[in-house]
Amino acid sequence: MSSPAITLYRLQACPFCERVVQKLEEYDLSYRSRFVEPLHSKRDAVKRESGARTVPVIVDERTGVTMSESANIVTYLENTYGEGGRLAPEAAAAGGS
Repeated sequence: MSSPAITLYRLQACPFCERVVQKLEEYDLSYRSRFVEPLHSKRDAVKRESGARTVPVIVDERTGVTMSESANIVTYLENTYGEGGRLAPEAAAAGGS
């Protein structure tokens, strides 16, 4: 079994991170959670990925997208995996990429 294409960098009990989790689960997308250090200055793993130490951050290996800010991530997920999105289940069934 291969690992999920999406990695979510997040904090425990972060409402912005939970917003992204809800959208991932709404679209039934498998993802890997990487919980980061609560202390902002210690978030080196997320800084290496996104260039900043803020969360949430997603890395979508399927599309090559790395993105931060929950509102931007939710919009990306809707446009990519939601109804009518280019990687939505109905697009894949119709032969889309």
